[in-house]
Amino acid sequence: MKKIVFGTITKNNGRLIVRDASSNKNITKLFRTSIIDIAFDNGQALKFDKDTGRASRINPTDIIVEQTVDTAAIDADPVIQLIKNSNNIKPTELEISDIKWKYLIRSVARGKNIMMVGPAGCGKTQAAKCLPNAIKRPFFYFNLGSTQDPRATLIGNTHFKNNETMFNESAFVKAIQTENAIILLDELSRAHPEAWNILMTVLDEGQRYLRLDEDLNAPVIKVAQGVSFIATANIGTEYTSTRVLDRALMDRFEIIEVDILSLEQETSLLEKRFGKKIEANLIAAVADIADCTRKEWRSEEGKLSTMVSTRMTVRICELLADGFTLQEASEVAIIPFFDGSGGADSERVFVKQIIQKHMDSKEEDIFNAETVEEEVNA
Repeated sequence: MKKIVFGTITKNNGRLIVRDASSNKNITKLFRTSIIDIAFDNGQALKFDKDTGRASRINPTDIIVEQTVDTAAIDADPVIQLIKNSNNIKPTELEISDIKWKYLIRSVARGKNIMMVGPAGCGKTQAAKCLPNAIKRPFFYFNLGSTQDPRATLIGNTHFKNNETMFNESAFVKAIQTENAIILLDELSRAHPEAWNILMTVLDEGQRYLRLDEDLNAPVIKVAQGVSFIATANIGTEYTSTRVLDRALMDRFEIIEVDILSLEQETSLLEKRFGKKIEANLIAAVADIADCTRKEWRSEEGKLSTMVSTRMTVRICELLADGFTLQEASEVAIIPFFDGSGGADSERVFVKQIIQKHMDSKEEDIFNAETVEEEVNA
């Protein structure tokens, strides 16, 4: 509640009226008639202190106008209502922080472009795919890392038929003309640079168009209202097939870093998906194996150049649900991803030691001592 009220004086039908400088309400009754008359004659304004009950004359330049918030307009904004409700529509199977989910919801609702970055297998694509169902939007998926012909994928193809050249526009052209669509550009960091060049005008807030150069008439296709682009990218030296993203392209996105899950989050995710198929102790073991490799990977003096991702833990649990033992699942779903060179000091031997701690076995070396010896002597 305001303690100081500032009033301006106007004359209406020969009568002086004092109005609140912020709300324009009639506050004449707060002031004596004499002080109103003097202030009006001298071109002054008035101030009333509610704590002391005293009124005084001031210069109009000393008035402090409070900016009032139109709460009714805010409450009527469907985007703000969606943002406020973001946690209630967050999928139970998705492990992402509430603030990042809220930011993702807001960005899409405002038609922004989002780039989700993070290590491979941390849930970037999963989060992007969950979003359209949560907010009931049309969804289109394009894997730019797998395409060898960016122009055909993003623009279309020309072919010769019935003695004339025909043009078939791509599915991407149809997608960008769909209002309020969410378009996932998966593996953007693996895309051909030509794809980046084509996307420059599409992603630019000031342009938002695609020119169909392959068409004889080269028409310009405008991006429909409310369309939001979500890109995923792996950024780091361990991703040898990725390209360094152009800064101009990066600037067209709002960046959301997808965190590697903690031990508790990983356990929770796996329990939600496999709790009815796999024993709790096995789920805990898989989550702990992943957590150990991640801590070692993060450490400055760590022995691992990569780690067990969430995608890998899900794959392991799928094998466990199909009757594989933890040893068997680890052999096929974890071990091949770690370097075996270096003998006893290799990443592969180190990871085997982590896994072995979680085995329910009386054998000293459940991975076969001969196999380890071969790796040491290799």
